[in-house]
Amino acid sequence: MLTTRFVTGAPNWLDLGTSDIEGATSFYGGLFGWQFQTAGPDAGGYGFFQLAGETAAGGMQTTTDQGPPSWTVYFQTPDADATVKAVEQAKGSVLMQPMDVMSEGRMAIIADEAGVSFGIWQPGGLKGIDVAGAPGSLCWVELCTADVPAAAAFYHAVFRWETSAMTFPGGTYTCVNPADAGEADVFGGLVALADDPVEAESGAYWLPYFEVDDTDAAVDKARELGGKVRMAATDVEGVGRVAKLADPYGARFAVIKSVPRQD
Repeated sequence: MLTTRFVTGAPNWLDLGTSDIEGATSFYGGLFGWQFQTAGPDAGGYGFFQLAGETAAGGMQTTTDQGPPSWTVYFQTPDADATVKAVEQAKGSVLMQPMDVMSEGRMAIIADEAGVSFGIWQPGGLKGIDVAGAPGSLCWVELCTADVPAAAAFYHAVFRWETSAMTFPGGTYTCVNPADAGEADVFGGLVALADDPVEAESGAYWLPYFEVDDTDAAVDKARELGGKVRMAATDVEGVGRVAKLADPYGARFAVIKSVPRQD
């Protein structure tokens, strides 16, 4: 599962672009216990969602011309410029050229061959999120895509990801892990849009999962706070109890109460 023992190719950051940062802070604060802390006057309104004093994610208010409210997942790279070149060679596209974020790191926003956007983060002073896998924090990422084999080939070319198959009643799930890390370090999966009725008409995108103590309680709380339930709480054998949600502004995410991992 995802941890803060960051390695090349693994998720190390995520942030929320929203039309109402105050409203989003209220929503995620009520749902996960987050508090928003500004990154300072030079950060253009960017800030950090804190969970018990540790950074769980970033966020900022965005405008309509920057796209609809959404979560962006970032993957670690030792060289953002080299990764951008690898993306271009793999027929992806560059949405935001590599840029330094003060002394904190170097980033870029790119899209895979199918047009799904994601970020890359080359750590500087900021290594990544402080907490992962604990209740209220990122624990998994999932690519909903029209073509799983093509997506696997793209991300292998860019990050050298490895894939493995996890079988479950009714099908097979494609897991991904960093190069040479082994299946014990899987951090996400690839899902065919056609196989998921919730996502079939939504278009391809990266979906972040947040760990919770109680999936049903999280669903009820999200609804109470003005969020939308996209998929009701559902048990997935050997994985946990999952629900897909959207915040009041439309940013999509999932919550899960994971089953204890079996070694």
